[in-house]
Amino acid sequence: MRCNKNNKFYYLMAKIYSPKSLAIPRMKPKKETVSFLLNYSKALSIIKGKTMSFEIIAN
Repeated sequence: MRCNKNNKFYYLMAKIYSPKSLAIPRMKPKKETVSFLLNYSKALSIIKGKTMSFEIIAN
């Protein structure tokens, strides 16, 4: 394929994107992992000041 000023962009885009699928397969996390993340996010609170912010985890 020739690259002139009109189709150079399309040629480069075609070169970057390949026809094969690069999708990540669906992951199934454990219930314990999901529970841990949800509990952590519920316990986390962020207090913002003028120049600093504080992250507090209430157990």
